[in-house]
Amino acid sequence: MLNPSAEQAHKRSNLLQTAAILAGMCALVAVSAGLLWGFAGAAVACGIVGLLAFCSPQIPASVVMRLYKGQRLDAGSPNQLNNITNALSERAELQHRPEIYIIPSLTLNAFATGTRRRPTIGITEGLLRQLSLRELAGVLAHEVSHIKNNDLRVMGLADLMSRFTQILSYTAAILAIVNVLSLIFAGEFTYNWFAIGLLYLAPAISSLLQLGLSRVREFDADLEGASFTGDPEGLASALEKVERYTGHFWEDLMLPVPARRVPLPSMLRSHPTTEQRVARLQELDLNRAYPQIIIREEPMISMVGLGPIAMRPRYRFPGIWY
Repeated sequence: MLNPSAEQAHKRSNLLQTAAILAGMCALVAVSAGLLWGFAGAAVACGIVGLLAFCSPQIPASVVMRLYKGQRLDAGSPNQLNNITNALSERAELQHRPEIYIIPSLTLNAFATGTRRRPTIGITEGLLRQLSLRELAGVLAHEVSHIKNNDLRVMGLADLMSRFTQILSYTAAILAIVNVLSLIFAGEFTYNWFAIGLLYLAPAISSLLQLGLSRVREFDADLEGASFTGDPEGLASALEKVERYTGHFWEDLMLPVPARRVPLPSMLRSHPTTEQRVARLQELDLNRAYPQIIIREEPMISMVGLGPIAMRPRYRFPGIWY
């Protein structure tokens, strides 16, 4: 586990990352809106970013899970997934056990959302089908570490900003069409092409910003999560398996929306490379703070009745890819 000095450093890092995300997004939308609509447009755009930052912690996790059509796993049901979650919550000394939601998607993904008082972890059906329970325990431990270290606020803010930049990208496409029509019928452009280009590239810029900010936080979650399970090899195996199924991180930067490979928010989005993470885990000397969690492998296909078509990855309202 992280020692007290490391925890303080982690808190400072989260604060700095939150400020950096806000500053970067404010700069991006202010420049674009300023070129398009002047000072008033820039002020309104920055106000929207500030409002999103204020509202981000207020959004209940249940609302997020409804967007993904997640089904809550009964915490009292006797299954291995609940047993693993209970053991990890106890080892992490969480005051509130995270609720588990199963998301009907064949993508390989897991993410934490909510607050420390009401934490939630979403797991896709694809992850349950492709990973062993030992590997799944490593993934859950990673998310539990995020909850313990109060990373959910900055992760939620980053995700909300990603949604906002997707809207900016769609706005840019509309403005580009207006510009072309204006040239055809009026003989001149209505909007600044440079500003339109910035708006269109906003998702990729946002992704690059998050890629640069998250490296230390993700390494910490990997190492602390491995200490909770007592099994770094389980998480390393899960990361390698997900990498084989989903490709490489730079595919997230493809336009128009940087989310074609994995859904957002994602355990594997904006993370260091899988090779780096696995190497760190393989070098880890746990000194066995906790014994390895005992896991009995059993089938975890919980949504087979929906069929593969219903769970096929695609864009869904309101612009979510899963």
